[in-house]
Formats: sequence, C-alpha cells, structure tokens
Amino acid sequence: MGPDMKLLIDTDPGIDDAMAIIFAARHPDIELVGLTTVFGNVAVETATRNALVLVEHCGLDIPVAEGAARPLVLPPFEFPAHIHGADGFGHLPAMQPTNQKATESAVEFMTRIARENPGEITLCPVGPITNVAEAIRHDPDFSSNIKRIVIMGGALDAPGNISPFAEANTFHDPHALEIVLASGADVLMIGLDVTLQVTLQAEDFRALADAAPHDGGLLDGMAELYLEFYQSVGKEGCALHDPMAVIACLHPELFTVEHTAMTCIDHGERIGQTLRSTGRAPVAVALDCQAQSIREMFLNVIRNAA
Repeated sequence: MGPDMKLLIDTDPGIDDAMAIIFAARHPDIELVGLTTVFGNVAVETATRNALVLVEHCGLDIPVAEGAARPLVLPPFEFPAHIHGADGFGHLPAMQPTNQKATESAVEFMTRIARENPGEITLCPVGPITNVAEAIRHDPDFSSNIKRIVIMGGALDAPGNISPFAEANTFHDPHALEIVLASGADVLMIGLDVTLQVTLQAEDFRALADAAPHDGGLLDGMAELYLEFYQSVGKEGCALHDPMAVIACLHPELFTVEHTAMTCIDHGERIGQTLRSTGRAPVAVALDCQAQSIREMFLNVIRNAA
C-alpha cells in the first residue's frame, strides 16, 4: 500500500506553512506532488526560496512552481515581518537552496497536474488564493479536474485576525476567493472557526526538537518569533492554522462542517469577510473540530518521522 492521497500545497512559507509542509512530507498516507508559491507572509520570491529549502530539508524530489506576486485587483501589501520574520522563518537567517524553481508557472503546473490526474489531486491553498483563481480562469476544466480544494482561510462565525471581520488570507485577495467560491469546485474551508482551537506552546516545539532533531529542531528554531508575536497579542501559544488544513485534506471526519453558499466581500471596511450567501453551489465550512485528535496527530507525525 502506497500513500492514498496526492496533495499539492499552494503556499507562502511562512512558519505555519513550514509546519504544514513538513507534516505532509512525513505523513505516510500523503504523496506530496509539488508546491506552488504565492505572495503573503513574504514576497513570492522569498516564498519560492523557502519552499525549495523545505523540499530539500525533507529530502523530496518534487517541483516548486512560482506563482502570483500580488493580488488580482488590490495593490500589493506589505509583508508581516513581525509575525514570520524578514525571511519567513522567524529569527532564522535566510537559507539558500541548491535546487531551482520549476520552469512552469504555478498556474501552468497546477492546471497540468490536475488535467493529467483528473479527480486525484487534492489542492491545499494555505496563503492568499490568487494562484487558484488564476488556474480556474486559465483552464475551464480545472474545477472539475481537481478532486477537492481545502482552503486555510476565512472566518464564518469567528471574528477576523487582520481586521474585526477578515482572516488574513481572504483579506489579501478577496477577489480571488470570490472566483474560487463561485467556481463549483468541491471546496472545504478551514478557517478561524477551527484553527484557533489548537495551539502549540514553546515546550511542544522543544519536545519535538528533542524527539526529532532534524524536523523538530528546524520548527523549534522558527517558532520563537511566532510565539513572541502571539504573546504580543495576548495569546499563549501559536495556532495550528496551515497544518490543520493539511490534516483536513486527509481526515475531514475530524471536522464538523456546514454546507452553505459563500461569498467574500471585496471592498470597504469589511473587505475579506466571508459570509453565508445564496445563488451559487454550496461549499463546506468547518465550524468545529476534534481539537485533541488533531493536535496529537500533528505532534505524532513529526515525532515519529525521526
């Protein structure tokens, strides 16, 4: 028996992105088929470099295809160095990969791999969803070729984290999210309603570093700044945002979902807010989760890969 899920992660690494990518690389039931990169936590060029570093760290031979440098419509954003560090990996200095990015763009790679493996690829966007919207516009069959799109982003009943209304990924490209939500693709949204239910503390990262020095050591080194940021906003421990979306790809049964049509506000003070809607195909939105099982699964996969 080989891995039972082919996974493509669209990512802006980013500390919790690194946690998600290492988890996916180490999980025996996941075949990571590639990474596509997008602006978000860092500039897209930095995201690509960091994705290449993570692929090499994990000993994988998979493509990293570079994508959007800015939102579809909105002007470019400043990158949150106070959360993820100037180079995306907290206080760790920039690392240089030896591999090169793919010659294909993110959209070219994404649409091709979905076309060549219809109904088999799960796509997990954990940054602004610009590349996925571009793929839908580029290839009319993309929404049906892709098996499922599991999004880390949004907040339905929970308040936002970048404004009172919006989660950061949806805030950074609401126009792109609108395209995805209207596409008819099979979408599952893993947003702030569930991702804030699981947190890791400094001692969790230290324990991972002891148990699995290669992976845990890297994550422990990255996590220091991330934990400092959470402490600065009055929270003990960092949320398991991006890893939780990867876990939902594999184990949707750990989540309680509502099926509803959704829309994303793309202007005004509520920009980036995700709302229940009508008149389009429903998507699944996670509103609760088995937090303890998710937390243990993440820690066990990293620990046991040592």
